[in-house]
Amino acid sequence: MKICITLATYNGEKYLGEMLESLVQQTKPADVIIAVDDGSKDSTCEILESYKDRLPLEITRFEKNQGHRAAFSAALEKARELLADDDLIFLADQDDIWASNKLEVMSQKIGANSMIFGDAEIINGEGDIIEKSWRKKTGIVEHLSQRALLTGYTNVTGCMVAFKAALLRTVLPIPQGIPVHDQWITLCATAENGYAPIADKVIYYRIHESNAIGEGNKTWSEKLQTNLQWAKAVRDSRIYEKLSNENRQFLDKFIQFLEMRFSHMFLSPFWLAWILKNARNIYPQVTSVPQMVARILFSFVGVSTAKKFFNKK
Repeated sequence: MKICITLATYNGEKYLGEMLESLVQQTKPADVIIAVDDGSKDSTCEILESYKDRLPLEITRFEKNQGHRAAFSAALEKARELLADDDLIFLADQDDIWASNKLEVMSQKIGANSMIFGDAEIINGEGDIIEKSWRKKTGIVEHLSQRALLTGYTNVTGCMVAFKAALLRTVLPIPQGIPVHDQWITLCATAENGYAPIADKVIYYRIHESNAIGEGNKTWSEKLQTNLQWAKAVRDSRIYEKLSNENRQFLDKFIQFLEMRFSHMFLSPFWLAWILKNARNIYPQVTSVPQMVARILFSFVGVSTAKKFFNKK
């Protein structure tokens, strides 16, 4: 079984050396590391080159910045050419630090799953541990139904996953409308042999002022727009045919539901039964009854009314 790491970089000179050093220190070394630089203007590429005698690096440089999703997509396309179905792929960001046993532990624990994901300790820009569990801090739900993933909610962070190369047949090419690559990979895993959480903290996840993807600061309405973009992209993708008839119907209805929320109409009472039936899939992160009642209320009044009368953004 080969181990492949795909790494996307962009102007990452500040933390990249620490990240690469943690790959050197792995108790089970990688067989290949595919690094795609997304048009960096700093010394990122020089730092990558300086590690070629210590790591099995293959480096590709984009002349112009194309974005995080495009860089990972290119790296995964290269991985597909090199790997057999049972080989493993790990996604890496440029600013984290990996636990020294990450590759060893996740290789041992993936089992029959298409994908697994671990936890992380959170560090700041200086490398100090500020939280002991990313999963606990962010309220991540360990087990989500496929329907919950179809709504655009996700419980997986790419730098904490390992997946089998066989999954690339479903993953690639990543549709243009997909906002985040790891969200797409997770959904694809549910259409194959599934995915599972492991309790191990596999990285030190760095949160700092320049994170490309982190905890995020989108407004409520922006998140709904992203969910609508996601749901439409899934509906228009080849994975739509891999869904059960019931889940295809759910996705179609969910898109209609979101589009109506952005209209100036209140939802018809006839939607109540559907919302109540699917509330745990539409709002999987909500754990209390009062919060769930509030979400259902906002479902009926729509975005414009919620902004005007409930001070939602």
